[in-house]
Amino acid sequence: MTWNFFTATAPLETRHVRRKSAPQAPAVSALPMISIIIPAHNEESYIRGTLEALLRQKYPRFEIIVVANGCTDRTCDVARNRCHRLIEMQERGLSRARNLGAQAARGDILVFLDADTVLDGYALHTIAEKFTPEYAAGTLRGEPDIPRLKYKVMYGWKNFMHSSGLHEGSSGVILCWKEHFERTAGFDEALHVRENSDLICKLRQMGKYVYVGDTAVITSMRRYEQTGPIRTVYVWAKIWLQSVFGCLRNKNYEAFR
Repeated sequence: MTWNFFTATAPLETRHVRRKSAPQAPAVSALPMISIIIPAHNEESYIRGTLEALLRQKYPRFEIIVVANGCTDRTCDVARNRCHRLIEMQERGLSRARNLGAQAARGDILVFLDADTVLDGYALHTIAEKFTPEYAAGTLRGEPDIPRLKYKVMYGWKNFMHSSGLHEGSSGVILCWKEHFERTAGFDEALHVRENSDLICKLRQMGKYVYVGDTAVITSMRRYEQTGPIRTVYVWAKIWLQSVFGCLRNKNYEAFR
């Protein structure tokens, strides 16, 4: 990456005045390596936009790992030339796919990104700046891809919950350090619901949670469009109750495409 600086030339009569040095950009080698891990199950309609937005990032040290799991469509064909590494799994499994991607990652920071979620243009720069070693887990500000009032209200509430610390969750993206992820043993592959919350809870034993509101992720509203807000709220309330009063292991929920 090339860093450009503007150096003004002082007028003749003031050249004897000592000028402050121009701020030095950090050396590329000093920046954290970021690995973006994208699990994808039959995502041919969405993953192109997700990957092309990542390839437009200006951050100099990152890699994109796509883990196609149980795909029966053209997800692999779309992803193959738009990522740095494509891993193919015959069986479907979100947590397993994320764990495989993390094992292959070379980065210091892991970014688990949903396949239908698009990062802002300077998101990786912001992550590298804001996700410091005092934090063990985090997420970014979420925005809906359909600018309807009901979705804006829903995400406004979700962002408030994350930023206030009332709920340490995710908005289509989870941030963590690879060394911390390895110490937690990663995602629990027996969990198929609330696996994000389970991971964040384990990560919190090694540091604080951070909500990064300076950049955003834009997430597909397909789940809510297909099932409707009332049905969606019912499903997630049911899952929450099961997590409190029962066991979520080996339970599944419907995938929306």
